[in-house]
Amino acid sequence: MSEDTTREEQTTKKQGGKPNATEMSFLDHLEELRWHIVRSAAAIFIFAIVAFILKSFIFDSIILRPRLPEFWTNRMFSKLGDLVGSEAIKINQVPLKMQSINIAGQFSTHILVSIIAGFIIASPVVFYEFWRFIKPALYEKEKKHAGGAVFFTSLLFLLGVLFGYFLIVPLSIHFLGTYQVSSDVENMINLRSYIGSVTSITLAAGVVFLLPIFSYFLSKVGILTPEFMKSYRKHAYVVMLLLSAIITPPDVFSQLMVCFPLVVLYEIGIVISRSVVKNREKEMDEL
Repeated sequence: MSEDTTREEQTTKKQGGKPNATEMSFLDHLEELRWHIVRSAAAIFIFAIVAFILKSFIFDSIILRPRLPEFWTNRMFSKLGDLVGSEAIKINQVPLKMQSINIAGQFSTHILVSIIAGFIIASPVVFYEFWRFIKPALYEKEKKHAGGAVFFTSLLFLLGVLFGYFLIVPLSIHFLGTYQVSSDVENMINLRSYIGSVTSITLAAGVVFLLPIFSYFLSKVGILTPEFMKSYRKHAYVVMLLLSAIITPPDVFSQLMVCFPLVVLYEIGIVISRSVVKNREKEMDEL
């Protein structure tokens, strides 16, 4: 055994891993990635079919529900408004009027919503397949630190989707659906526009809730540092407050309800980034 090979094995063991017996070529990696994508797409397709079949439940009980006064969030804001004696807090007290102006509008919307619902339901499978693809490239020590990555990623994403659906969507519908440039112009919302707003908000909220996961991996590769996140903390807070002010009714309570979880996630991201940087520096000192 050569001296270079011995040194490579020693370095690998210090990093908590095992030297690879074989190296995959670029084409082998592409083939492996292709099968992970195929399995993810198959899971999305299966759940999309289920969502397509459950049309009434998906649309009447989920997608179109936030525009109605009896939706849970709207009822809670109504009760809060009665409690504090403020009508401004109450949202979506009048059902939003909707229409479909394209002959194939409702059918194409049905297909689009089914695909998005299939992706959300199959997201744990998608994250698991992505994890299986990158796992062989990690050292044994890194695998231990990243244990439960699929569970926490799926949990954060689904929590973000629920946060967006139950809080941001009703507030956005109330603001955008009642906003008028003139009393002579009546809002008749197109179905496709409504669906696009609801799905984009829920998916965006799911991605935002993955901020701690992004912080971990970006810090792991050296792109993100806790110092950078702390130095731009005020800028991030301003953006969060502006976003909250835009989509919520004109009261401080609603703005804080939307902004507070985002601030907490940002601070958790700083803690995770700091921990990753410290571990990397410790490993470098041990080499």
